[in-house]
Amino acid sequence: MNLIDGKATAAAIKAEIAKEVEEIVANGGKRPHLAAVLVGHDGGSETYVKNKVLACEACGFKSTLIRYEDDTTEQELLDCVKKLNEDDDVDGFIVQLPLPKHIDEQKIIEAIDYRKDVDGFHPINVGRMAIGLPCFISATPLGIITLLRRYNIETSGKKCVVLGRSNIVGKPMAQLMMQKQYGDSTVTVCHSRSKNLKEECREADIIIAAIGRPDFVTADMVKKGAVIIDVGTTRVPDATRKSGFRLNGDVKFDEVAPLCSYITPVPGGVGPMTICSLMKNTLAAGKKEYYK
Repeated sequence: MNLIDGKATAAAIKAEIAKEVEEIVANGGKRPHLAAVLVGHDGGSETYVKNKVLACEACGFKSTLIRYEDDTTEQELLDCVKKLNEDDDVDGFIVQLPLPKHIDEQKIIEAIDYRKDVDGFHPINVGRMAIGLPCFISATPLGIITLLRRYNIETSGKKCVVLGRSNIVGKPMAQLMMQKQYGDSTVTVCHSRSKNLKEECREADIIIAAIGRPDFVTADMVKKGAVIIDVGTTRVPDATRKSGFRLNGDVKFDEVAPLCSYITPVPGGVGPMTICSLMKNTLAAGKKEYYK
């Protein structure tokens, strides 16, 4: 069993990005600028945004954090998005999800200029990704593809099961694993309504678990030598921790790990790669790599 170290891989990639940024600046180019909009005080969102700001520092980017209270109106947020769209100094920006219930998330996502949409959620980026055109790919799927490549894990012709069908992970992950230039795999998407889910998983060479249910994938669902990518990050109560909780993956790690050829831990697997992918997208936005 080989442990896929997302933390070390992300650190190496951020160092590569920082080196490239310094070369850009030394040659008279512009330092990439990422802005993040945070609405309210959701604990998970606060942590994510803080880590994104730290990652910007590590990569040598300029970063701006814009905060709004929970009771901000949809119009105020749309005005903020418009301002960031028009700000030539901002190369890319994100509006941290989830948003308060009274704000239509999809409306906000669609208001973002797709050329600055480094989260890769805008329908134009999603559509371009689906047909294999250059675009910003949403961070978690891009992070997973990067890990598979960095660890030289063979995906071409393999049977891949994606657990979960969310717009953020499941659907784009399945699209990428299917495409020739990325996974080149035979892909099955399973979800809460899937019949024979265990049988599907038992035949898989690669399982990407993004179903949001702690310890969902058990040893009886995994064939010997499979590659397991665990996207799950559910907070479960843990009295032994100072925070009172621990992060738990979708995979029952202790019983599944001995069967695998490769597996990602939680935390320290996919998580760090998600933020690292956002940095890769920001660098691409700064270089106008996909859109002029």
